[in-house]
Amino acid sequence: MSKPPITFEIIKQKPGSLARAGVIHTPHGDIETPAFVVVGTKGTVKGVRPEDMREYVGNQVALANTYHLFLQPGADVIKEAGGIHKFSNWNLPVMTDSGGFQVFSLGVAFGKGVTKFSQGDIEERTEQSGLNVYSKKMAEEHGKLCVIDEEGVTFTSHIDGSMHRFTAERSIDIQHSIGADIIIAFDECTGSSADYDYQKEAMGRTHRWAKRSILAHKQNYQALKKQGIYGVVQGGRFLDLRKESAKVLSAMDFDGFGIGGSFSKKDLGEALRVVNEELPNDKPRHLLGIGEPEDISEGVALGCDTFDCVAPTRIGRTGTIYERTNDGHKRTNLLNNQYQRDFSKPDESCDCYVCQNYTKAYLAHLFRSREMLGPQLASLHNLHFIVNYTKRLREKMLTNSSAV
Repeated sequence: MSKPPITFEIIKQKPGSLARAGVIHTPHGDIETPAFVVVGTKGTVKGVRPEDMREYVGNQVALANTYHLFLQPGADVIKEAGGIHKFSNWNLPVMTDSGGFQVFSLGVAFGKGVTKFSQGDIEERTEQSGLNVYSKKMAEEHGKLCVIDEEGVTFTSHIDGSMHRFTAERSIDIQHSIGADIIIAFDECTGSSADYDYQKEAMGRTHRWAKRSILAHKQNYQALKKQGIYGVVQGGRFLDLRKESAKVLSAMDFDGFGIGGSFSKKDLGEALRVVNEELPNDKPRHLLGIGEPEDISEGVALGCDTFDCVAPTRIGRTGTIYERTNDGHKRTNLLNNQYQRDFSKPDESCDCYVCQNYTKAYLAHLFRSREMLGPQLASLHNLHFIVNYTKRLREKMLTNSSAV
């Protein structure tokens, strides 16, 4: 039997702990873990060129979003271009999520501004796509941008209002066309405030979709040789459901696992412990959509290997940067008056391109004058900060050091 496209090697397991340092081997290169996965939702990291990622950020892996790429430019366009690596000039391993979180955002969470923590031209689509299922009756009745049923999700495009249909099989088919190294089974992401009965119902649906996702993946022999697939653990804040979900998915033939759903800060640690004690030790674990420095530290200690989060570029675009302190880190809002004449480096302890060449005063000027270079430089620094923060956690384990 040929070697699977995604394999995981543990380099060092921390004694008496779930924490480990490892390597995920992919067709487009190795990912040394723990690692931060830079988010490029639409096949682009906002304001950051692929060349900048390689030269100035140093990230090993990027993540794109199935829902957004399906809507623009279309999975068929990306496939025709030779896949996401060639289309986006991403010469590194790539992951795609399933679109499950977007389902959650458009449905249960629509209009509530909910995140992972609970605190163009109109394209004509043909019937051949299997997705043009617009129904005026449904459009009038569902009242939100999506409806979830046992078979899948009917959703309305946020771009042009057209209606489409995702099933487990269709999500996998789209991810095959996009061509990422690691694809993710279609799942239903629930809010942290959802009650037990709904969390259990959604979890069961996620498990059934997981089986269908694996089957759809295995039926495409060419994709099976080039792409690995992760299952997604759900269950919300209920530890018994989290444990059950991890156990059920562990019995399926996945190459790795995502830990999904929304959390409250106080629920995160215990949920990760319960899940990662249940998941197989020889496969990688990805914490979906959560990646603030303190969350990464907690996740690494509890056995997570990779993390993704939009926060570094999102806060960077609004004038906020990460800055190291003696006891950790802080967020610095460059729009505060005190930085207009602050000619120090954005982060005195950082050796990134931005901190070597610019000052807080200059960045403050860019944001105040609404120059596009401001968000670009702040995003570049923030990505460098979080990628290297995670790398230091790896080095700490390998050298038994206490410094981060």
